[in-house]
Amino acid sequence: MSEDRLLVQIASYNTNLQAERGLPQDLVDWLAPTLQVSNFLARAPRAPDIVAVGFQELLPLHLGLSGLSRKVIEDRNVLILSQIEEHAPNKEKYVLIAKVANVGVALLVYGRDDTVGRKVEDVQMQWTGCGPCFMGNKGAVGVRFRVKGDDGGIGEVFTFVCSHLTAHSHKTRRRIDDYHHIVGTLLFGPLDPLASNESTTIYSTSHLFFFGDLNFRLDLPENHVLSRTSPEIGFGQLLEQDHVREDLKQYDQLLVERDQKHSAFVGLREGEFWRFKCSYKYILGEVDKYDMKRHPAWTDRIMYTTYSDSPDTPQRSNITNALYTSIPSYTTSDHKPIVAVLLLPPPAPSITPSGPRTIPPLLQLPSNYAPHSDPYATLKRYTGRTLDRMIGYIWWLVTVLGAGSTLLGIGNFVLGLGMWGWWRSKPPTLPSGGSS
Repeated sequence: MSEDRLLVQIASYNTNLQAERGLPQDLVDWLAPTLQVSNFLARAPRAPDIVAVGFQELLPLHLGLSGLSRKVIEDRNVLILSQIEEHAPNKEKYVLIAKVANVGVALLVYGRDDTVGRKVEDVQMQWTGCGPCFMGNKGAVGVRFRVKGDDGGIGEVFTFVCSHLTAHSHKTRRRIDDYHHIVGTLLFGPLDPLASNESTTIYSTSHLFFFGDLNFRLDLPENHVLSRTSPEIGFGQLLEQDHVREDLKQYDQLLVERDQKHSAFVGLREGEFWRFKCSYKYILGEVDKYDMKRHPAWTDRIMYTTYSDSPDTPQRSNITNALYTSIPSYTTSDHKPIVAVLLLPPPAPSITPSGPRTIPPLLQLPSNYAPHSDPYATLKRYTGRTLDRMIGYIWWLVTVLGAGSTLLGIGNFVLGLGMWGWWRSKPPTLPSGGSS
C-alpha cells in the first residue's frame, strides 16, 4: 500500500441524552479499531491520519437547547484525544482540527500531527437545525478544511457532516426533507474567494463524509419471518445469522430511497452495513438484547464519496472500506456506536495538462442533480436558534425548580402561582386600635 493514501477513521454514537454518563472511560473498543485492521493495510501498524468523532443526543435536551454543551464537548475532547494517542500503534500525536456542536449534535475532528495536522488550512465549521421551525433538536453540524499538497499545491478539501434526522418508521418522507434542508442550509464559504463570494454546499468538496443517527428503518412485509417473530423467540438470535441480515438490506429505507428512488444521498456510497447487527434499539444496560417496542434497524450509518468516484457507477467507490462495524459492549444507550476505517485514493496531482490547479478537485455528480444553497438559509438557522434558546431557558428554569425533574418543576411552578394568587386575594388586615 502506498503511504500517500490517507487513512480516515469515522466514529458515530447516539448517547441517548446521557451527557457525561454516555461513554465509558476506556474508549479503545470504539476509537482504536485500526489495531484490528492494520495488518491488512500495511506491513507495520498504522494510525489514521484523520479521526472524526460524531455524537447525537449528546446531553439532556433542555441543556442542549440552552446552548450549555461547552463543558461536555470539552470533556469529550480531552478524553478522546488522550485515548487515540494512548492507543495509537506508534504513539502518534494528534491535534484538534475543529469541534462544533448544535443542541445535541456534535462533531470533533483530529489530524495526525506528523501528516495531515501540519498541512490543514481554511478550517470552517457550520450548523443547521431541521426540527420544528428549524430548531436544533434535529439537524447537522459540519467541518470543512483543506489539506495542502506535499508539493505545495492547493491540495484537497475534506467535508465531514454529522447529522441526526427525524425519528419513527413512518416518517421517511420527513427524513428525506431533512437531508435536502441540510444540503441547502449547511453552507460553507467559496472555494475560490477571489472568483466568487457565494456560499457552497456540502457537495463542493474533494471528499464528503456524511454520518450519524439517520433514523432510517426497515419496512418489512407482513409475511416476513421477522415480522412474525415474538420477543420470546429472539430477534437478536436471528440477526446473528449472516444470511438473515443480508436479506434485510432490501427492506432498508435508506437504500431504497438512495438506490431505487434516488430521492436523497445522491452520490454517497457505503460499506456493507449488514455485516454487523442492527445498531438500534437495545435495552439499556444490555449488550445484546433488543427492546421490541421498536423494530431493530440500522439507524446509525457512515457514508462517503470522493472526487474520483464516477456517477456512472454509483455502487462503487475509490475509497476502500477497511472496516465498518458496531461496538456491542457499550450499554448506556439504546444505540450501539459505529465506526468505519476508510482508505482514500492517492492524492490528485497539483499540475494538470492545462497548468497548476487553482481549485481543488471536486466531486462528480449526476447530470440531473445540482445541489444549491437556500437563499433563506441564514434566516432559517437563526430563527431555529432563537427558539432553541427561548424554550431551552424556560425548560432549564422549570427543571431547576423541580430539582432536576421537569414534571416536579411544573408542579412547583403551578403550586407557586396558586399560592401567590391566594395571597393576592386575601382581604387586607386592618390595624387594631383603641376608641377615642
